[in-house]
Amino acid sequence: MNDITKLIIESLLMQKEIFGDDLFIPKNELYAIIENQISIQKTKATIKSENLLETDNKNTLEQKKLLNDIKINKNEVKTVSKEISKTLNLKAVDILNNALNSQKEFENIKTLDEFFKQICNCQKCPLGKTRTNFVFGEGNPNADIMIIGEGPGAEEDAQGRPFVGKAGQLLDKIIESIKFKREEVYIANIVKCRPPGNRIPQAEEVDKCLPYLIKQIEIVNPKLILCAGLTAATYLVPQKATLSSLRGKFWDFMDKKVLVTYHPAALLRNPALKKQTWEDVKLFRKYYDHNILKTKSIFD
Repeated sequence: MNDITKLIIESLLMQKEIFGDDLFIPKNELYAIIENQISIQKTKATIKSENLLETDNKNTLEQKKLLNDIKINKNEVKTVSKEISKTLNLKAVDILNNALNSQKEFENIKTLDEFFKQICNCQKCPLGKTRTNFVFGEGNPNADIMIIGEGPGAEEDAQGRPFVGKAGQLLDKIIESIKFKREEVYIANIVKCRPPGNRIPQAEEVDKCLPYLIKQIEIVNPKLILCAGLTAATYLVPQKATLSSLRGKFWDFMDKKVLVTYHPAALLRNPALKKQTWEDVKLFRKYYDHNILKTKSIFD
């Protein structure tokens, strides 16, 4: 495999040392990058080969070797793209990339209150027409911990607050079990308006709303993020994976560490998942103690 395709793969696998934080590359940009690199390498090779011919015809073998070295098999590029598409949710990658690249619209906003006033009347997607309340988020504006769920339910839509129904009451207990208080953390959702019937938010709805969450993360600047449920995980860790395969490990996002666990609503439907969730949140607390507080964990 040539160096160019390796670079593409490494960037898509979120190797921070190569490109920094903005690592989410849509498929069309992937092809553009490859074509651009091919063009650059061919130009360099042509210039070098012409110089070799001008100075010494005996260097013909070196010239041929150089030209062979920069040839890229198109089938290999297709194979690489297929392999990438097996592991990455490219639709979610596109939506996340759009959200990360749309932040100039909010660059002068410095506080959550300012931000709420600017976006609380949003009508960018159909959910704006069916909601009762815009559920912005709440909690400590300088929290070390941010909890991100899917979207408001009926009770949240009625009150305009995140996680206040039965699932929210269970979330409070989960937070307290690892020695945090609700008022210490910041809680938000992938979408700010309730999808009818509590259905999963559609990609087009997330596309309009995710920039708001990205800005909230930027303003709060948490050290750790807990993704509650697969919908939240899908757009912050855009892998083609089940929740069970995403949980139990930390992921990188916007220089934050992200841990994925089950949504409290899933625990209400299936209490057997509580044991795994308990293991997840204990791991979350251990990481916080060792790496944020830099002290012995309460679970050591």
